[in-house]
Amino acid sequence: MSWYDATIVEPGRAPILWLLIGFLVTFALTRWVTRRIRARELAVARGEAEPAEGGVISNIHLGGVHVHHQVWGILLVMATGVLEFRFSPASPWVEILAALFGAGAALALDEFALWLHLDDVYWSAEGRKSIDAILVAAVIALGLLLGSSPVGIDPSEQSSGWAFALALAIHFALVIITALKGKRVTALIGVVLPVVSEVAAIRLAKPTSFWARRFYKDKKMARARRRYSEVYQRRWDRIRDRIGGAHGTRLTAAVERRVSDSIVRATEDDAPVPGADRGPAARDVG
Repeated sequence: MSWYDATIVEPGRAPILWLLIGFLVTFALTRWVTRRIRARELAVARGEAEPAEGGVISNIHLGGVHVHHQVWGILLVMATGVLEFRFSPASPWVEILAALFGAGAALALDEFALWLHLDDVYWSAEGRKSIDAILVAAVIALGLLLGSSPVGIDPSEQSSGWAFALALAIHFALVIITALKGKRVTALIGVVLPVVSEVAAIRLAKPTSFWARRFYKDKKMARARRRYSEVYQRRWDRIRDRIGGAHGTRLTAAVERRVSDSIVRATEDDAPVPGADRGPAARDVG
């Protein structure tokens, strides 16, 4: 029996492995494409290029409306979920469905910030929330791949049902404390990796969190402010920008209109639609 069969297939980890592979590969390719598109848009903003030159890289427009890639991700997640629930296929189809599910999840979560703000904040500072969502999902999938229980505790390791219930209560109490300390991303990761929530629950809370405002006196609040200063935030922002590209450089409305108008003109020239509105481009939706 090969290492893959003994370590991955026999314990039933093959689907989650291929889900994680599909997720990471799709996210990497998506960000590579969107960063190329962004470079084109910034060149347009500087007057160094025209949006229609050489075609628009991977931006899909239907009737002049930009269809965000989260749409395709949601559809892919729905389709693979229905197929899995209906047919429950064996290997290798279950691994294929898992990889496609991971790809769809990556496309959807890559625009997670757009879900929250209902606006195209992909490259704004708020867009970094999408990177947070990607990191949380990847770490949770990795934890499941390594054999962690979905809630961080394995019932088989507990001596009795009461011991399991107590361990579960303590675990979720630490997760809640971590969230109350303003560490929402860490709390989500801590659900499947208990050591993360254990450490985070002990360490200082963020000064703007409920925990700090409720329990910290002046001295401890000052320590929290020093730890989570602007330097800390800028360092974390740089890490997220290295993963997903530079955020906080959203184009002005005038430049957005210029880029959008040029895209729509190019789209209409390639595939004219009788009776279509050829006025200013519609706003992106998604």
